[in-house]
Amino acid sequence: MTSKAVRALVSGRVQQVGYRQTCRSRARSLDLVGWVRNLRDGRVEIFAQGNPESVDRLINWTWVGPSGARVTGVESDNVAIDANLTDFFIQPNPMKDS
Repeated sequence: MTSKAVRALVSGRVQQVGYRQTCRSRARSLDLVGWVRNLRDGRVEIFAQGNPESVDRLINWTWVGPSGARVTGVESDNVAIDANLTDFFIQPNPMKDS
């Protein structure tokens, strides 16, 4: 089966609105593997891989997000497959600058 992997950066009001949890749920419902995390600059980063149509559906969803989100931009690029992934998970927040 052919797989596709994408890295996306989502801008706007996308933190503190349940974006990561909703993204994980959506990705799992599409049988994708990968991860989602908040970035220090206020964006959300997503790595998703699996069936190309399912990956595209997730990327289309990133423009909408959960009801509290206000997405202003999505940048996405095809990237290399990570054969070690077996689930879609939320990565911990990066450590805050002191």
